[in-house]
Amino acid sequence: MNGSVRVGHVLGVPLRMHWSVPVLVALLAYGLGRQTLPAWTPGHSSATYAAASVIGAVLLMGSLLLHEAAHAVAARSKGVSVQDVTLWALGGMTQMGRPRTAGVALLVAISGPITSLVIGGVALGAGLGARGLIGWGVVAALLVWLGWANLLLGVFNLLPAAPLDGGRVVQAVMWWRTGDRDRAERAAGRSGQIFGLAMIAFGWVSFIRGATGGLWFALIGLFMVIVANAERQRATINEALRGVRVSDAMSHPVAAGADWLSVDRFIDEVAGPARHTVLPVIDFEGRPSGVVSLRGLAAVPPESREGRRVRDVATPVSRCTLAVPGDLLNEVMERGARPGAAMPILVVDHGHLEGIVTAHDVTRLFQQHALGMTAAPPKPSAL
Repeated sequence: MNGSVRVGHVLGVPLRMHWSVPVLVALLAYGLGRQTLPAWTPGHSSATYAAASVIGAVLLMGSLLLHEAAHAVAARSKGVSVQDVTLWALGGMTQMGRPRTAGVALLVAISGPITSLVIGGVALGAGLGARGLIGWGVVAALLVWLGWANLLLGVFNLLPAAPLDGGRVVQAVMWWRTGDRDRAERAAGRSGQIFGLAMIAFGWVSFIRGATGGLWFALIGLFMVIVANAERQRATINEALRGVRVSDAMSHPVAAGADWLSVDRFIDEVAGPARHTVLPVIDFEGRPSGVVSLRGLAAVPPESREGRRVRDVATPVSRCTLAVPGDLLNEVMERGARPGAAMPILVVDHGHLEGIVTAHDVTRLFQQHALGMTAAPPKPSAL
């Protein structure tokens, strides 16, 4: 996610934090320390409320992290790749590959809400136990608040609308019953769009009536609509590309330049005549060593282009998406969804560059599918 930074690892998975997380912690702490705790346990000092509210907000973010970590653990235990876990103002997101079976998809989806419900039950029980031992004080109130917050989080995430976990559960069940994964994803995305629009309307009406929290509901609803729409589009594209091989989609022949050329020579001899905006580069042995974009070349100051090699501004092949001509395009694009990898796909056969698959190539195939056409023979295309 844009605006997030890597802050460490959780269970071996990179953990990223969005800039909005400190803002969320501050808002939670403010509401807890200025409203909830004073109302539940009056008579304590401002310093006590402030300290307890910060602890409570941090514990809640820790609960969100455990929710997402549960998804990651369940996915990795079933062989699903997990790229990272990101915390942000509306909760958390776990970036992972697509599960291979409906059963795996169901397990991954349900693991997060179950974790939140367990944390909520434990915290609520601890709060009630503390009340019985030491009376109704700040500690007991904080634990009860944390428990109810996690129970609410778990129940809300079980609502049957993507991208909530409940939407993933519905998707997995539909996939299992129909055998059509893309149809199940479209249905879950549609429910997410409808539910998101309903949340936007509810939040806006609540805000007009004086409830400032309505804006939060509207923001969550907007996020749901955007993500659900993207997932529906992805499912539609996956259906259009089902069974298509990389060789059916790739552009070839394609201009490729030597990575030892200076930037100015590469611009004159390769980039200038080329039709693509991202170009492969090859090493001394003729093997692809990466890709370079016209934007990256333009970022090199003119006075530095003669003495700088194009390999210095290229994206190395280790960060590119590679495929062989016989690979299924859907599977290759799924691999390319990992952070740092993007279009074009470099098509390599026995170490030699055969062609590339650009975003334009994928769009052309999708449009052909919409017209009821089969994949056209590969031909040069623009990016």
